[in-house]
Amino acid sequence: MGAKARPGELRARIAQILVASPGAQFTVTELARRLGHSGGAVGNACETLVCRGEAERSGSKPRMYRSTSATATAAQHAVPLPPAPSCTPLVPRPAAPQAPAAPPPTGRPGPVTRPNGQQYHPRALAQLPDVEALRRLREAQVAVLLYGPPGTGKTSLIEAAFPDLITVAGDGDTTVGDLIGEYTQDTNGGYEFVYGPLVTAMQEGRALLLDDATLISPKVLAALYPAMDGRRQIQVKAHKGEAISAADGFYVIAGHNPGVHGAVLTEALASRFSVQVQVGSDYDLAASLKINRTAVRIARHLAVSQQAGEVGWAPQLRELIAFQKIADVLGTEAAFANLVGVAPLEDRDTVAEIVTKAIGRPVTALTLGRQL
Repeated sequence: MGAKARPGELRARIAQILVASPGAQFTVTELARRLGHSGGAVGNACETLVCRGEAERSGSKPRMYRSTSATATAAQHAVPLPPAPSCTPLVPRPAAPQAPAAPPPTGRPGPVTRPNGQQYHPRALAQLPDVEALRRLREAQVAVLLYGPPGTGKTSLIEAAFPDLITVAGDGDTTVGDLIGEYTQDTNGGYEFVYGPLVTAMQEGRALLLDDATLISPKVLAALYPAMDGRRQIQVKAHKGEAISAADGFYVIAGHNPGVHGAVLTEALASRFSVQVQVGSDYDLAASLKINRTAVRIARHLAVSQQAGEVGWAPQLRELIAFQKIADVLGTEAAFANLVGVAPLEDRDTVAEIVTKAIGRPVTALTLGRQL
């Protein structure tokens, strides 16, 4: 494994390879072998180059990259590359005939495709697209905690930023074994130790998301902390006391829903995440996605009321996207009725009153009618 690159250096070295073979395509594995870095670190750096317009993703299975008109600029700060090992020469793949690469974006960044194929629309964070900001923080090994109500896009942002992501869905029943691994019975009736997501992310240099991290017991989270500090190592006591060291690129990011029952942000957990970012719904994005304007206006109204302590719930982007899908299938009237119905019981009357006033006719929760 090569020496750890300074922030931005790995991107520049990748750009140097891409620009040396205009039009050629390279897989993450090929680039990682040439550079002596983990696939996770190289894949993350490639995605950052794409986000900045300094490279282009030309394939997805496997992920492949090639240069754009801006790649040469990104390569200018690269240190000289060592010669490729003679036993594993790097052979560029021929480029498929395609239209010339578009120039790097100068205005609003375009959407980023998540692993599930859905598109994420970047938002501003510290005067950068949020996706790029998270990637820079990963390069600098600065852990990030995203917090806000469910449905505001925390997980979507993280998936868009880190294509190599491994996710742990936290809850009160999450155990140390769920993170590190445990013995599992094999087909022969014996037992074998199967590594958990934390060990996998450490060994492969990948990003690890602790979704709803504050629902996980502090005693369980304590098993993670040695991997996040200067040691970057854990001991798997259940598996012969094996020591696991983190490969370059390993990174931990977490999500926290403050309003969820049982979610507790302990001092020990908060201190591990130097950057904490509040995430709320982007109602401007909801409007640009052509979601019903009245529904968006109602959501904004409820969000303001929620901040004032007058109501405990407001529709987030997730609910608004669902609203439009329901409206397209069952009609707008049914979508408004469902919006009232998904509100928590203690807020339902208030939400029904606001919706009724907004659309000019009484609205109640969506219910079954008489038998047809």
